[in-house]
Amino acid sequence: MEAEPDSPAEASGEEEESKFAPGEVIHDVNNVRGMYQNWFLDYASYVILERAVPAVEDGLKPVQRRILHAMKEMDDGRLNKVANIIGQTMQYHPHGDASIGDAVVNLGQKDLLIDHQGNWGNVATGDSAAAPRYIEARLSKFALEVVFNPDITDWQMSYDGRKREPTTLPVKFPLLLAQGVEGIAVGLSTKIMPHNFRELCQASIAVLRGREFQLYPDFPTGGLCDISNYQSGQRGGKIRLRATIEKIDKTLLIIRDIPYGTTTT
Repeated sequence: MEAEPDSPAEASGEEEESKFAPGEVIHDVNNVRGMYQNWFLDYASYVILERAVPAVEDGLKPVQRRILHAMKEMDDGRLNKVANIIGQTMQYHPHGDASIGDAVVNLGQKDLLIDHQGNWGNVATGDSAAAPRYIEARLSKFALEVVFNPDITDWQMSYDGRKREPTTLPVKFPLLLAQGVEGIAVGLSTKIMPHNFRELCQASIAVLRGREFQLYPDFPTGGLCDISNYQSGQRGGKIRLRATIEKIDKTLLIIRDIPYGTTTT
């Protein structure tokens, strides 16, 4: 006489096991290496293209480009509260008001694309700018002249599909070299030194005329610069900077020049 299964559950388990042959794949298996290649590269590409690294065509990171585009839409010749500029930019930049506010201040401190009013901080001392509701800005005449041209601008839809934004701006000036940039993305980083405005104009004329030229970094904080290992700004190039500090007496120092990227504090 055959023994009966101890329980219905045990009997059903034996029936399930009998359905599969030895060596048969029961579940789909995803290779971790393939998942890493697909997902990591998608994430890295997003960070590089949408967040951290500027486009060589106009020298702007996405947040900077969206700020300038929003300010152009608002432009009537008068100053606008930075808080208002941030709100307008959030229609195009979905990464929070703090990052937009910091980017506006950074653009304003370079004194090239934005005219500003109020306490915008100090790049030499490291003092921060006042709150966005207290400071004001508008596009400079230089920006209005060289940055925008809707007839030759390529457009794309904003992140929510409600507005159009430029993929790049048709800048008629080497803005990337003028402002300099530092960005850390996934798997790569970039650091381009700022350059002198007049020297960039002279270099641009030399390029158009097919002439040779030399171009080296120049810094708003002054100081001496050793460019013997600069390597034309290519990978591995280095520069050395020196500050100028004058000692008046035991209690007083005058700091006239500081290395770029540092502050007196």
